[in-house]
Amino acid sequence: MADLENSPTPDVMDAVRKFRGRFKNVGYVLIALGVLAILFPLFFSIAAKALLGWVFLLTGAALLYHAFQAKEWASAIWSGLIALLHLALGVYLAFFALTGLVGLTFLVGLAFLVQGIFEGMIAMQHRPKKGWGWLAFNGFATLLMGVLLIAGLPSTALWAIGLLLGINFLTSGIAFVALARAAGE
Repeated sequence: MADLENSPTPDVMDAVRKFRGRFKNVGYVLIALGVLAILFPLFFSIAAKALLGWVFLLTGAALLYHAFQAKEWASAIWSGLIALLHLALGVYLAFFALTGLVGLTFLVGLAFLVQGIFEGMIAMQHRPKKGWGWLAFNGFATLLMGVLLIAGLPSTALWAIGLLLGINFLTSGIAFVALARAAGE
């Protein structure tokens, strides 16, 4: 009975089974990209930062267009200033290879610190219920990663983002392949 409660509903597995080849292919691509990102973390860190820069360039362009189209709106000037901020940040992140990595790594480290504290609080709320120790371990590990990222700056900026992306791609790829294989059984 426990296996039925934890297994995906039949319609989900039918969908996975129907596209099993695609799931495997996506999984293999993610595994390959994950391994490459782990082997070449600086390249992937710069690529991720540049991609984020392009996102800011696109949002800045959209906001600037909106500001000019809504010039009768009393807040159009503020919208235009926000657009210029997005455009400046986009240029900075997209076109200057190593700049911004330290700041981005600091923000990821800060996010891990806050997440680790919150996860620790969740663990304490569930204490002494079964499994609370895993929650506490996860919170401590996340907090520790945040401390290590921030304490190691600026050198952690050269590898952290790329390595984290690589680990995420690798584990996601393995999950896709495992799901495809499970659907084939």
